[in-house]
Amino acid sequence: MDRLTEMEAFATVVDQGGFTDAAKKMGISKSAVSKHVSSLEARLGARLLNRTTRRVSPTEIGLAYYDRARRVLNDAGEADALVTSMQSAPSGLLRISVATDFGVNHLSPVLGEFLQEFPDITVNMVLNNRYVELISEGFDMAIRVGELEDSSLRARKIAETTRRMVGSPGYFQKFGRPMRIDDLNEHKLLHYSSQASGNVWKIPAPSGEVRQVRTAGWLSVNDGQSLLNAAIAGLGIAYLPSFLYADAMENGLVEDAIPDLPIDQQGIYAVYPPGRFTQPKVRAFIDFLVNAFAEKGPDRW
Repeated sequence: MDRLTEMEAFATVVDQGGFTDAAKKMGISKSAVSKHVSSLEARLGARLLNRTTRRVSPTEIGLAYYDRARRVLNDAGEADALVTSMQSAPSGLLRISVATDFGVNHLSPVLGEFLQEFPDITVNMVLNNRYVELISEGFDMAIRVGELEDSSLRARKIAETTRRMVGSPGYFQKFGRPMRIDDLNEHKLLHYSSQASGNVWKIPAPSGEVRQVRTAGWLSVNDGQSLLNAAIAGLGIAYLPSFLYADAMENGLVEDAIPDLPIDQQGIYAVYPPGRFTQPKVRAFIDFLVNAFAEKGPDRW
């Protein structure tokens, strides 16, 4: 007889407290359940159940065997569910966390195409400018830019961006252009207030080191698009990713503040909780984003 079926029959008898209820649970005859259990006991050479006219209970050996058998059966059930899930069509609610600037400018425009391609998926995209805890806050995935702080999450790069310090031509005409990193201390800087490091810019220097510029700044905003708008208006210099400044720079609305500095290139990642397998809806959306952004970045947005 099949070993897994024998284990299932025995475990179900223990769960249900008898052969009759176990037979109903498994959808087979009472005699079949009895044969499976007897075969298991014969193969193991041990009595696993105490049988009386009124009740059935596991022996001491049977109880120890039940604990291990139930784990094996649960693992087998999960394995079956895994295969079924991975072969099934992506469906269900997909909760995504993404920074407002990237979500509005680049994720929202492609969502329609994704939903048409996967009509059984519904999307709840939450735009915010704070670090979210995916598991505790109930998100399936998030889009994050730059160095990933939480190494426990799984991640896949979907595109690349560059960061540059940009200001308007009018600002540079009025206040001059910084020639080196130290000159930034004499300029009006526009800061991203939700940044974990505060009002600190980490800037790659020509020497290869990463310099830190710490100033109070003239304006702090928790939204990248608002910082870009402030830079275009001549309010100061902002340190922004290319997916925000690219169009403005191409149209001459902003310029690179210090063009000779090394390029600060960063990855844009889809991150999702660790696990034995990736949910089909998550895998489908990540694959879609990789294709959607294949021709974009680091500077072309």
